[in-house]
Amino acid sequence: MTLRTRLFLTSAVIAVISLGVSAVVASWTLRSQLLDRIEAELALETRLVAEFLTRDRSSLGTLALDRAADALGERVSARVTLIDRDGVVVGDSVEDGQALVAMENHGARPEVEQARESGSGMVMRYSTTVDEPLLYSAVSVSHPSIAFVRLALPLTAVDEQLDVVTQATVLGLLAALAGALIVAWMGSASIGRRVQAIAATAHRYAAGEAPMASPDRSSDELGVLARALDQTARELGRRVDELSDQQTRTRAILRGMVEGVLVIDETGRVQTANESVQHMLGIDGPPVGRRYVELIRHPEVIKVLASALEGEATPQEEVALNTDPPRALLAGARPFTTDTERGVVLVLHDVTDFRRADKVRQDFVANVSHELRTPLTAIKGGVEALLDEATDDESRRFLDIIARNSARMERLVSDLLRLARLEAGQDPLNVESCSVPSLFGALRGELVALADQKTQRIEATVGEGADVVHADPVKLHDAVRNLIENSVHYAPEETAIRVASEEREGLLAITVSDRGPGIPDADLSRVFERFYRVDRARTRDPGGTGLGLAIVKHLVGLHGGTVSAANRPGGGSVFTIEIPRGDVDGELPHREA
Repeated sequence: MTLRTRLFLTSAVIAVISLGVSAVVASWTLRSQLLDRIEAELALETRLVAEFLTRDRSSLGTLALDRAADALGERVSARVTLIDRDGVVVGDSVEDGQALVAMENHGARPEVEQARESGSGMVMRYSTTVDEPLLYSAVSVSHPSIAFVRLALPLTAVDEQLDVVTQATVLGLLAALAGALIVAWMGSASIGRRVQAIAATAHRYAAGEAPMASPDRSSDELGVLARALDQTARELGRRVDELSDQQTRTRAILRGMVEGVLVIDETGRVQTANESVQHMLGIDGPPVGRRYVELIRHPEVIKVLASALEGEATPQEEVALNTDPPRALLAGARPFTTDTERGVVLVLHDVTDFRRADKVRQDFVANVSHELRTPLTAIKGGVEALLDEATDDESRRFLDIIARNSARMERLVSDLLRLARLEAGQDPLNVESCSVPSLFGALRGELVALADQKTQRIEATVGEGADVVHADPVKLHDAVRNLIENSVHYAPEETAIRVASEEREGLLAITVSDRGPGIPDADLSRVFERFYRVDRARTRDPGGTGLGLAIVKHLVGLHGGTVSAANRPGGGSVFTIEIPRGDVDGELPHREA
């Protein structure tokens, strides 16, 4: 059913109901008013008849009274009945002779009783005498022979008058209904055409056609709707074009990325996957719309995604894929939330080549360092023998130079070997309870001779609650020793090297501070890189290998801790080691160095 038909039927039903109700109300109102008027006229005629009879107060016989009733009935066009005080009918305009004598006593008639009580009465009832409904009006009369005058009007006459009025009313309402239907049809046709035009425009927009200017320029609601539809279509078209451009750029970026990108929703279904991630994870077939547990056959990657789906922002971690050849991936997953959905973004970096090259480098450093130790040992032994036999000062001076550099080379080789073992994970932790005061005492005993050469002091302070830590005592000793040696080398003479420990929310913090030249702010984040040197203020070569701070970083990292460098107010530097104090069983969280 079209909108035009529905509008017309709705208008027609409303018109029919409204006019029907109006017809019923009008008919009832007119009938009531007409009946009231007829009753008033009948009562007036009854009083006139009673007044006429009252003027002639002579006693008349029954025959004369009946004739008078007949004459009065013709004049008023109603049945006239004359009744004496006993209720006997003494005259009637309808009945004569024996019929009049045979009429029932009317003293108990309702209208007569009302007239006896109040002087007048009006009753509508069915008459058994004439066998039809009548409207009776009775009044009392002051006459020697007559007590009551009653007029009766047949209701058929009343109904005839009412029918005439009702027919006229109905004809008028039918004419109004016809006019209303014509207006409703014309109005629905106009609205239907405009709505059809708006619907056709909407269909064109839905089909992707370019928006056109709306021909409907009227100021009513439909005109406003048509113009709003045009504006909405133009705005949607603009936004669709923008989204299309953004999607095109996003797809181009994802296709060009070396990193693998996988996006899943909160139900675990893949929303986006670039070619790199499909190649890395060995995904066959289109992945979009499928659950990630069905596509990914690597438990480590599934675990990372599952953690992110639970809302955990997991750090990047390296996962090894058991593929042919094996692959190493750096996986990072982050949950995201938009206005309409939640999900997880997984980014994979292929570090296989990097790890392979790093392994080659580690093996090369370890092999070269190992191979260098033998000739260095021979050189050192030969130099020591020559020093024992040397007699002139010039020869001894050159031999001292060879001995110092051989020792430095030997330290460098030893540090390279240790750093290679730490990076390869070949130097595990042996955790036990360590006494911090004992650690500081041992370090002072070992380095006091070195500090005395520059008239320096090593001052140690153990804070409250920072006297015990669960760690590898050898590795912790080496880390702190390297920091103290570094400070001794660079601090001025006759200054103090301060070593202190304190408890920081479950962490043990060990600080080593000096009054040396400090470190430029630009170099603070790089001093723990191997062989890194800062500006010339700190490049006086005291015989160090340049690997001490890098070894410290790895030793602390094995304990799950961190090491940092900062400048002291007033000059000098401070190095801080923070490691977990551990529990009573000596267990420490492990973190890659």
